[in-house]
Amino acid sequence: MYDKNRQPLNKLHKRGKPIPHGEYHIAVSILTLNSDGKILLTLRSANKQPYPALWEITAGSVVAGEESRHAAVRELYEETGISAAEDELSYIGEYRGTGAIVDMYMIRRDIAAEDVRLQKGETDAAKWVTPDEFEAMAADGCITPPVVRRFHRCKTLGVFE
Repeated sequence: MYDKNRQPLNKLHKRGKPIPHGEYHIAVSILTLNSDGKILLTLRSANKQPYPALWEITAGSVVAGEESRHAAVRELYEETGISAAEDELSYIGEYRGTGAIVDMYMIRRDIAAEDVRLQKGETDAAKWVTPDEFEAMAADGCITPPVVRRFHRCKTLGVFE
């Protein structure tokens, strides 16, 4: 756990428990874009809480003793089967949510949606969408709210220009 300045609090947090006010865990979010500028989305399992059966981008928590960029590489592989070296990830910026500091990364990969390896119990499908299609899906409530907020943060940082 960390304070608002990312200073370690020298304590661990068990997943699923509420995070005390003023404390944060570090998470990662990986925006995968192909050479056409499309965004890779995966569909959360219908049994996965929160946000069952909604679309998202790759994300996950940094575990104790792990560096952010390493966690991003690990999560990308676990959730999509896409292998990457740490230096292939571009750091986009930080997003602060309730109880989380999210390090956002981007990687460019051309892979067919049907070749994305889905993580059993986590993801049920994958597809590529344009930023405009993403916005339409978000307006329809098909994308998890935290991912929509991170997408808008990426837009303000000029990622899609």
